[in-house]
Amino acid sequence: MKDLDSLIDSIIMDRVLKSRTIIEAFENVDRADFVPDMFKESAYVDAPLGIGENQTISQPTTVAFMLEHLAPKKGDKILDIGAGSGWTTAILCHIVGEEGSVLGLERIGSLVELGKFNLARYCHDDRCRIEKAGDKLGVPGEKFDKILVSASADELPEELIDQLNIGGKLVIPVQNSIEVITKTSEDEYQRESIYGFVFVPLVY
Repeated sequence: MKDLDSLIDSIIMDRVLKSRTIIEAFENVDRADFVPDMFKESAYVDAPLGIGENQTISQPTTVAFMLEHLAPKKGDKILDIGAGSGWTTAILCHIVGEEGSVLGLERIGSLVELGKFNLARYCHDDRCRIEKAGDKLGVPGEKFDKILVSASADELPEELIDQLNIGGKLVIPVQNSIEVITKTSEDEYQRESIYGFVFVPLVY
């Protein structure tokens, strides 16, 4: 059975996982703690796995790819949309450290509770938490350094760009591409599109 170290090594060998801080977060936040018991033996397979409610925990290579483009760092304030079972929220929490914060949002109530339970193994204070998503996308009126979205939108949501600080980054699937948005001023941003991905749909 594949273990965590061999999974991480294979993603590094594929030149997807590169940054020391992200590698350390993958090493310290065990994916097996975020998959259902029935899939524990597959926790280190590089594939998405069901977590209930027709939702999945994302493929590790895809998570690594998105995080490398997001470039989270110590002290960041991060919004994690589509937190699911809490894996990406916990990874981001490890990266931002005590100076940063991560808010995970999830629209499905049972997964909110699952994510909270799983996250509590790794984060013991309010700087990192998972909450039920509201009717509006993200947290209107708040500003974040980084925003990660783990479900596919039909088009780029401008309201999330509004929630970025200048210099901040948004990484979001839009249809079958991953979009990397860097906010350069209050009214302008740079956009990079990377094609060839499949995600569950973003609903709000």
